[in-house]
Amino acid sequence: MVSIGTHQRVDVTDAAASLLRDLTAQHGPLMFHQSGGCCDGSSPMCYPIGMFITGPSDVLLGEIEAGMDAPIEVYMSESQFEYWKYTHLTIDVVPGRGAGFSVEGPTGMRFLIRSRMLNDAELEYFGLT
Repeated sequence: MVSIGTHQRVDVTDAAASLLRDLTAQHGPLMFHQSGGCCDGSSPMCYPIGMFITGPSDVLLGEIEAGMDAPIEVYMSESQFEYWKYTHLTIDVVPGRGAGFSVEGPTGMRFLIRSRMLNDAELEYFGLT
């Protein structure tokens, strides 16, 4: 879970954290990029660090702690962030086929995003009021 002061933009469920620990043991340090919706819908894509290159048009939403040595950074394109900036995202995992290039693909599980609107305190904290 990422803590930015007392508030966060991104979190992870226990089930997703467990899978992330397994995937980190297999692939090394990981990162997420929230897909913009082309080929794989709007899926959180999980990559070994260095396999997906972020650029100046990507926003670092935060880092999730999954019980590993290093947190996992979560990114989203700036244009997509404009639509999602009022939401809190939770990375979860469900049975199914993972997104095209995401490392969970062969596991029989797939990551997904659960979202909720930021509450009043979070909106104020992130300067969105």
